[in-house]
Amino acid sequence: QVQLVESGGGLVQAGGSLRLSCQASGSIFSISSMGWYRRTPGNQRELVATKTTGGVTNYADSVKGRFTISRDNAKNTVYLQMNSLKPEDTAVYYCNANLIPYGSVKNLEVWGQGTLVTVSS
Repeated sequence: QVQLVESGGGLVQAGGSLRLSCQASGSIFSISSMGWYRRTPGNQRELVATKTTGGVTNYADSVKGRFTISRDNAKNTVYLQMNSLKPEDTAVYYCNANLIPYGSVKNLEVWGQGTLVTVSS
């Protein structure tokens, strides 16, 4: 059983900062990528940022220059540093991982339970 546990959401004023963390645990052989997605009310889930184990990053245009994704591969953990937050960043943020569990040869996509980020104006 593999799970992702997120932390770090909350309420912040516009212009402020928050840091999200997500740790993968369980019987994991390897992780190819970890990242963050978000869902706003009435909208579909959208990519925020991802980072491969090899270090390749991908950001949504709306967060470039404000958000930074990082990983601690030894701890199977991904972080999202969010600076200069805007009210439109308000959403439920979901951690995502693409990994191979022990005893399997197939990629497994796993999602966290979500953490709410609210940015007040």
